[in-house]
Amino acid sequence: MKKLTIAAALAAATMLATPAQAADPEGKIQVKVLATGVLPDGKIESVNVNLTAAPSAALATKANDNVVPTLAVEYFATPNVSVETICCFTQHHVTGTGAIAGADIAQHVLILPATVTLKYHFNAGGIKPYVGAGPAVFFYFDEKPGATAQALGATKLKMDNKFGVALQAGVDVPLGDSGLGISLDAKRYFMKAKTHFYTAGGVEALSTTHKLDPWVVSGGVYARF
Repeated sequence: MKKLTIAAALAAATMLATPAQAADPEGKIQVKVLATGVLPDGKIESVNVNLTAAPSAALATKANDNVVPTLAVEYFATPNVSVETICCFTQHHVTGTGAIAGADIAQHVLILPATVTLKYHFNAGGIKPYVGAGPAVFFYFDEKPGATAQALGATKLKMDNKFGVALQAGVDVPLGDSGLGISLDAKRYFMKAKTHFYTAGGVEALSTTHKLDPWVVSGGVYARF
């Protein structure tokens, strides 16, 4: 994650150092380098399978927040309509709340939130606010059960890739006519995830459905070409 952050900082510095004539405020392609806060919910909506000693009614969880570098690439079909996709990886862990507060449920859940949004840009004088919406799918990698889950017999964790929807709003603030600017962005995802905890013998000991619905808020710089 540190290497990704350094790479994003270097990319941002390179972008801002680009001569103004290399960028075009009316160009078709816009590239953003952003610092992004990923703020998921993570609470359990339903317990589907429970062969552990933990009572289903006591199971309640939350996922931690994270800050990651993000790259966004946008294509303007018209001056007001664009399509945007983002690239980032975010890592989270899940802990217990309520009756199982502090329980270590899941560790090192690496998520790729693949997202494509259709955006409409307003011209508000010196700034350009926008709204957008589109499909999203979360891809999960390298999931590991936490210490508490392992103590209950779970040796393997698998999370299902799921489709969802993202709503988006933000503003681009041009820095003169250079094609460079500052961007602020907020997305709200509506996304659920199903987890499967397996024993060493391959038996599914616990399966839960989680409400993720993260807020994803970003700020950074952009260049349009």
